[in-house]
Amino acid sequence: MDYVSALVPPVVMAVFFIGVIRVIVKTQGGANKAKEDAAVDAALARTQSAGRTPAGPDA
Repeated sequence: MDYVSALVPPVVMAVFFIGVIRVIVKTQGGANKAKEDAAVDAALARTQSAGRTPAGPDA
């Protein structure tokens, strides 16, 4: 029975990983794509309008 307890964690992790991948693939495009694109565009606009701050004393 040790082999069963050794195989259960990888099998459970594989099932959850497959589920996560399926959710990611299902949520790409469709009705959410326009909202996601708008959110990314807004975030990029905010970072570009804020300008860059110096990273350190040499910058």
